[in-house]
Amino acid sequence: MKIKIAPSILSADFSNLCAELKKVEAAGADLIHVDVMDGHFVPNITIGPVVVKYIRKCTKLPLDVHLMIENPAKYIGAFVNAGSDMITVHIETVSAANIKAQSVKLKARGIKFGVSLNPSTPISKIKPVLKYIDFVLVMSVNPGFGGQAFIIGAITKIRQLRAIFKKDIAVDGGINDVTAKLVKEAGANVLAAGSYIFGAKNTKKAINSLR
Repeated sequence: MKIKIAPSILSADFSNLCAELKKVEAAGADLIHVDVMDGHFVPNITIGPVVVKYIRKCTKLPLDVHLMIENPAKYIGAFVNAGSDMITVHIETVSAANIKAQSVKLKARGIKFGVSLNPSTPISKIKPVLKYIDFVLVMSVNPGFGGQAFIIGAITKIRQLRAIFKKDIAVDGGINDVTAKLVKEAGANVLAAGSYIFGAKNTKKAINSLR
C-alpha cells in the first residue's frame, strides 16, 4: 500500500500556521492531521471548527480531523462544514451503533470516516466496527500532548489489525525515521508525525525519510 505522510499541526507554529501548512504541502505531505482536544477526554485543549475553516483556506491537502473529545457526534457536523475531508473518532467515546449511524451520514457527504484507539485499548474493542469505517488510527502515545516517546506495544497492535483489516491503518505518536520503519513493517501505511516534521531543518528530507 502507498505510504502516506500526515504532518500533525499540533507541533506547527500557530503564529504562522498558513505558511507552515504551505511548507509541508510543498515538501510532499499527503494529508494534514488536525488534533482536536477538549480538555475532558484528553488533558489538553487545542482548536475547534473555526480554526479548521481557516486551515481549509491555506491548503489543498485533505484534512484528517482527529476528534479526541467526549461526545464527538455532537460536533462532527460542524467540523465537516468547516472543511474536513476525514473524521476520526475514538472507540473509547462512541458506541458501535453510533459509529454505524455516523458512517452512513459521512459516506453520503463524501467524507472518510475512521476510528482511533488508545494504547491501553485492545483490538477486540474495535473489531465490531471495522466494516463501517474507512481507516483505523492506532495511537502510539497516550493522547493529549505532542513530543511523547513511542509506545512499542503499538507494533503488535498494528500487526494484529493488519491481519484482519485491509484498508488504511494510520499511526500517531512518536513517529520518526526509526519508529516509522517499525510501524511500516508491522502494516501501517499512514504516518502522522508532528515534531519530527515541523521541527526539521529540511522538511522535504524529513518527510522522505518517513516514507
